[in-house]
Amino acid sequence: MDNVYKMLGFWTGIFAVMFYLGGMNEISLLFLGNTGLFILLGFLKLSERMYMYIFGAYLTIFFAGFTYYTTFLHVPGGGH
Repeated sequence: MDNVYKMLGFWTGIFAVMFYLGGMNEISLLFLGNTGLFILLGFLKLSERMYMYIFGAYLTIFFAGFTYYTTFLHVPGGGH
């Protein structure tokens, strides 16, 4: 299960780079934070049950934050 978190860290890192190259710096920093969190969790060697609890809490917090950002903060079209 720890390898799954390392893989999630890899993919969120890829997304962070793509968002950065696309000029979306705020969301890039959000995904960079997610990358660090996933990589850190990948090396903790927790039980599978604890990894599932952490992932459930992550989904709840991240989706609430991402929805808030896209609804209230993000300007469609980059504000140009």
